[in-house]
Amino acid sequence: MATQKMLKFVSTPREMPEKRDAATRSEDFREIYQEFAAIKAAEQASRCSQCGVPYCQSHCPLHNNIPDWLRLTAEGRLEEAYRVSQATNTFPEICGRICPQDRLCEGNCVIEQSGHGTVTIGAIEKYITDTAFEEGWVSAAAPAQERAESIGIIGAGPGGLAAADALRRKGFQVTVYDRYDRAGGLLTYGIPGFKLEKDIVLRRNALLADGGVEFVLNCNVGEDISFDAIRGKHDAVLIATGVYKTRDLDMDNANAGGVVRAIDYLTASNKIDFGDEVPDFADGELNAAGKRVVVIGGGDTAMDCVRTAIRQGALSVKCLYRRDRANMPGSQREVQNAEEEGVEFVWLSAPGEFVGHVTGFAAEAQERDVDEVAQIGAVRVQRMRLGAPDVSGRQSPELIEGADYDEPAELVIKALGFEPEDLPKLWGTDGLEVTRWGTVKADFTTHRTSLPGVYAVGDIVRGASLVVWAIRDGREAADAIEDWLTGEARIAAE
Repeated sequence: MATQKMLKFVSTPREMPEKRDAATRSEDFREIYQEFAAIKAAEQASRCSQCGVPYCQSHCPLHNNIPDWLRLTAEGRLEEAYRVSQATNTFPEICGRICPQDRLCEGNCVIEQSGHGTVTIGAIEKYITDTAFEEGWVSAAAPAQERAESIGIIGAGPGGLAAADALRRKGFQVTVYDRYDRAGGLLTYGIPGFKLEKDIVLRRNALLADGGVEFVLNCNVGEDISFDAIRGKHDAVLIATGVYKTRDLDMDNANAGGVVRAIDYLTASNKIDFGDEVPDFADGELNAAGKRVVVIGGGDTAMDCVRTAIRQGALSVKCLYRRDRANMPGSQREVQNAEEEGVEFVWLSAPGEFVGHVTGFAAEAQERDVDEVAQIGAVRVQRMRLGAPDVSGRQSPELIEGADYDEPAELVIKALGFEPEDLPKLWGTDGLEVTRWGTVKADFTTHRTSLPGVYAVGDIVRGASLVVWAIRDGREAADAIEDWLTGEARIAAE
């Protein structure tokens, strides 16, 4: 019977949920994909070939049991499908929306390789969990037995929250410290609403709080509370701060007026979406309305910036990337969505300098830590070509001499990636070892750092990476912390 429900990839074509048309969706920050209906979700799930060796599962960082919950969805057993889905994934409703499935599970689907079009795994995962919330199948942590040991988690992003959820379900007392006024990290303030509506994140935050997780927000470790104080207060500590230091451009006037960091731009936009007051948005510095916008970078953050600028009413939006389309790190699905919405991609191009005129005074320049306050009027664009492969195997961009031109712009957004902050210096901590890249040095299996009882997960260990990897790290660290607090490891150390 189960077999009859599956293996329909030959007779049933691949379908994604309907997208709202580009003109309409460009006017707001709501998600662009409609929800699957029950019949359509079951139909698309039935396309799974039920592989003996499911590459979708092996290429998922969480090793989600995808074939099983696809089969259960095809059979209409949605509550069981949700139970299987959430057994390995703390936030399936979030991963279903923002994971780059085209690079992970869907990109490695066997029927995709055979030319039949991949199963729409992400859309079905989203449907399953949204249905579970609607039907009341999702519940807060309710440990069978409370434990006295407490864990302090620094950072309320996906890695920290995944660990918090897992540790509460084990009965531990959990306190999460975060610098922002809302939990979620980049899920809340970095990813725009058209990819992840904020009530989805707030709903999960509320569920964690209902399950007994304590949140200490607006708390800067190293300023409002010391790292040593957190260590003294808790039996174990997990560092899950993420990486927020922006890579910069190697040019003289990289901080000219009108040139902003992607993290500042996206955070301001999301705060406005919440209804918060943002002075730098109100005075126009972080608002693209009526401006010619240039975004520098080719990753997912750049895609978020260009699509946000469209929604803010930019006059034009162009994205400069130094390699070609085939070599860009961002999701091809996101590039397509951006092009539909009116973004122009300028491949094989990089900024040479910012062209403008002086508009400020020496005091203002000193306050902003720049040589002079120049309001840009254009970006001098350098044309590139791809040369020999670099150490990663990708072709290195090379400058084409004499091919520069000026691209008019009133707002430039730097989306060049993120680097770790210097935590030992920031926190005044001795003994916390970091790598030569500045990331915290931690065991890849247990996530232990050089300090006893201190663990680290997510981007602060990996460098800028995916949400799904942070979730995996958080879940693994929760198991390791449990072993430390209850097993022989701590006794031996003491």
